[in-house]
Amino acid sequence: MKTVLEVLKGTAEYFTKHGVESARLNAELLLAHVLGKKRIDLYMEFDRPLGEIELAPMRERIRKRAAGYPLQYLIGTTEFFGREFKVDERALIPRPETERLLELLLADKSALEKERILDVGTGTGIIALTLAAELPEAEIHAVDLSPDALALATENAASLGLTERVTFFQSDLLESAKGPYGAIIANLPYVPLDDEPTLQRELRHEPRAALFSGPDGTDAIIRLIDQSRAQLKPGGLLVLEIGLGQAEKLVAHFQQAAYNPVRVEPDYNGVPRFLFATYG
Repeated sequence: MKTVLEVLKGTAEYFTKHGVESARLNAELLLAHVLGKKRIDLYMEFDRPLGEIELAPMRERIRKRAAGYPLQYLIGTTEFFGREFKVDERALIPRPETERLLELLLADKSALEKERILDVGTGTGIIALTLAAELPEAEIHAVDLSPDALALATENAASLGLTERVTFFQSDLLESAKGPYGAIIANLPYVPLDDEPTLQRELRHEPRAALFSGPDGTDAIIRLIDQSRAQLKPGGLLVLEIGLGQAEKLVAHFQQAAYNPVRVEPDYNGVPRFLFATYG
């Protein structure tokens, strides 16, 4: 029998050989999940022997993770803005950049507190459900083209006790939306198709429709900018998460579409990542 520490060391070494970043952290998170414990609990049980019943499910997860299957899908949950969300292959895995978007958006809660707000491309529901929890007087709607993603977002709403706070419905961007809205928020696909051959192997397991949007990654975003004019009230806000090198093109399109002012904000790494545009 192997101890907890021996399993962690062996798993981390195996992950390192197979190019898994943060190998020890991945090993700890996987083992904690298999054992039904918190990661910190493992440090109190390094000498605990593990039997075959516990090791068998760990081996399968190790194999998948070493082959590039995302850690979050193996664990089945991820934390976002202090809340736990279910994640699986039905939707894109939430990224830290989107957490930064919520920080910026909620810096002045009074500006949104009583507004009608629409989350476009909701995926796991992280934006809509975070806004619902943080803005109890706002009316929150959320749309996605994928029925599977909407089902996942609905499950997250139930687990967070927010089912009555968010209205989910299927829509290709704003085709089924019923404005006017005070704010429209969107984290749409923005990865250029031309970049597909060079992407991390983990991304191959995430929904393609949630990643790619035309040769330079801006097709869906430009469509949304144009559609939003009919769905925003005067002075309404359109907030976008965008890809690397897309800010200049999209700011110019905003200005042509009568949005002013347009503010560009960086992510945690200083990369221009978010656009805040006022219509009319």
